[in-house]
Amino acid sequence: MKAYESDPVSIFGGIISINGVIDEKLASEMVKIFLEIVVAEGYTDKALEVFKAKPNLRLLKMPFAKDKENYLECKSVDGGLLIQDYDAQDFEKLEVVTKTKPSKEDLEELKFAMKVCKYTKSNAIVLTKDKTTVGVGPGQTNRVTALKLAGNYAGDKAKGAYLGSDAFFPFDDCVDLAHELGVKAIIQPGGSIRDEDSIKKCDEYGIAMVFTGMRHFKH
Repeated sequence: MKAYESDPVSIFGGIISINGVIDEKLASEMVKIFLEIVVAEGYTDKALEVFKAKPNLRLLKMPFAKDKENYLECKSVDGGLLIQDYDAQDFEKLEVVTKTKPSKEDLEELKFAMKVCKYTKSNAIVLTKDKTTVGVGPGQTNRVTALKLAGNYAGDKAKGAYLGSDAFFPFDDCVDLAHELGVKAIIQPGGSIRDEDSIKKCDEYGIAMVFTGMRHFKH
């Protein structure tokens, strides 16, 4: 339900992926939405009966890896193939760099925001609240535009939200905009030569900011 509430508009004609077995109760909720593809580890017999009411729905069954630490990722490039380590971790460390300190609950929300951001196309910024994605700014040519897009999606839900960025802030303009949107806390890798500018801005606005020491930028 939280995944649905994060973007009830874009889910129309969408794809749902679940790393578990879908039962009758969940299937009954899913068929209320126009979906084209469902991917899961498995389906109960009763769930399959429910899905039969949607003749154009494609069901795929596939295993989901439990441990991706040793996985390799392959991407085609002009004249060859790029092989690299799979981005399996969320962060190397959590370092609070601002005067305003996040609570234990804030840190859990920030971890969730970074997990969502990691799977979003770069430049990527996401806004989350109550462990629900409320705004996504994917695939932009600069970071501040990504935040503007996420803020547009979130609307009033941006107030008190948590911001995750897949790479560092090159300038403090994202902090200014985050303040305008009402963001409560920020998580980002850090590592910019202008990190101190962003930290000072957060201190000025009373926004907590955490560095992870790990980029998830998708080139």
